[in-house]
Amino acid sequence: MLWCGWGDPAKAADLPGPVRDLLAETLGVRAPGRPPAALGDVRLPPVALPAGLLAGLGALAGAGGLRTDDEARIGHTRGRSTPDLLRMRAGDAADAPDAVLLPGSHDEVEEALRYCSAHRIAVVPFGGGTSVVGGLTARRDGFAGVLALDLARLDRLVSVDAESKVAELEAGLRAPRAEELLAGHGLTLGHFPQSYEYATLGGFAATRSSGQASAGYGRFDDMVAGLTLATPRGTLRLGRAPKSAAGPDLRQLVLGSEGAFGVITSLRLRVREAPAETVYEGWRFATFAEGAAALRRLAQLGAAPAVIRLSDETETLVGGALPGGPAADGGCLAVAGHEVGDAAASRERAASVLAGLGGVPLGAEPGEAWARGRFTAPYLRDALLTAGATVETLETAAFWSNLPRLYDAVRSALHGALGQALVLCHISHVYETGASLYFTVVTAQTADPLDQWAGAKRAASEAIVAAGGTISHHHGVGRDHLAGYAAEIGDLGVDILRGVKERLDPAGILNPGVLIP
Repeated sequence: MLWCGWGDPAKAADLPGPVRDLLAETLGVRAPGRPPAALGDVRLPPVALPAGLLAGLGALAGAGGLRTDDEARIGHTRGRSTPDLLRMRAGDAADAPDAVLLPGSHDEVEEALRYCSAHRIAVVPFGGGTSVVGGLTARRDGFAGVLALDLARLDRLVSVDAESKVAELEAGLRAPRAEELLAGHGLTLGHFPQSYEYATLGGFAATRSSGQASAGYGRFDDMVAGLTLATPRGTLRLGRAPKSAAGPDLRQLVLGSEGAFGVITSLRLRVREAPAETVYEGWRFATFAEGAAALRRLAQLGAAPAVIRLSDETETLVGGALPGGPAADGGCLAVAGHEVGDAAASRERAASVLAGLGGVPLGAEPGEAWARGRFTAPYLRDALLTAGATVETLETAAFWSNLPRLYDAVRSALHGALGQALVLCHISHVYETGASLYFTVVTAQTADPLDQWAGAKRAASEAIVAAGGTISHHHGVGRDHLAGYAAEIGDLGVDILRGVKERLDPAGILNPGVLIP
């Protein structure tokens, strides 16, 4: 992962000249006064951990298991939100961990947590580094230092239960490698979020990730049949049957816990047979409201394909204007992807609903164009930041009856906070009872883009809470959503979280400042 941007530097996107001109004309975007910092210009604080504690940590993971070099520390600084990248591009690595530990087993993770608890070393579990909500920046006050616990060496496919369609995989596996290993057994998870190329299975579980094919395969938390969690007080091994009435399901306490309760080291996941055929297609609706009604009908009839998403008028227009982007020739573009079971039957079921509710078929090209570019948007964000635009995303979800109100409230809040801005939105995850809304915002950078986005994010979060949406559908809480999360669960809910934290992590070393309001 590029230290100050997204992904592979060789895949960096160039912003076409016409797009630069359009941004300048419509939003007043101008190139920043200085280029992004070079790696050698990054301001890195000195290592705070004493030599004795570093020696103790080094003994836990063996040769090469502890790193304190500048490259490792910078590479484990923050996540990949726009504020994270703006700070890194300015050469600010003030939040860098003091050291990076790479344990090679569950036992080594547990031993490291006990050691850090005894010596008050804050621990940030680290997978792919793709958090966009401040989930990888620990609070330092009261601790001897900060350790990034990188799970990259926990990367095995442990077992496959072909009869039960359950596979056990270690949490440090990156998603593409997990798919490669499962493909050797003719299986797939079917989990392809935008972070797919770099995120890990443990990260998916710790944030309740949702993939682009969620309508067919479910969210990642739907796939978790069992898991193993290391904590400073010992190990939790959860999930011995597909369903149980043996009290509250403690798996649900761990899923979405963002490393604040423990470190997920392995997962038993529901898998499916890899699809024999994948087909994408496009549909056009006259308005966002008409398209949303069609998606709702699909979900409630049980006829939704694996991928179903709907762009509003602005996102449709912008997407069609980008080179190679999916075009709908006006209105709103819906993309359907059929890849679970019988693709032909799935297409037929979906087509009857979509056409019956005003959808116009556009053929395969718009859907295939979306599929070709579905992992490229973060690279485009890097190009936009370089051009002088502030660009960021946020997401929420609500029941169908409340979705129009939520959509209007968030758009109004963003326009009110930013003034001249492009606010794009799509529905990308549908359920019988509701759906998610995913917003992308583009505006010209001010002299202080961090403050600019903080104000817009605060306004949008307050609008989400007031309109009855959830503060996050799949990005998680991190640090950025603490206030909204506290409002969502109430004072008693906050007390429950703090009680669990105290029992599992009495020294408070696990990702301090994240998740717990």
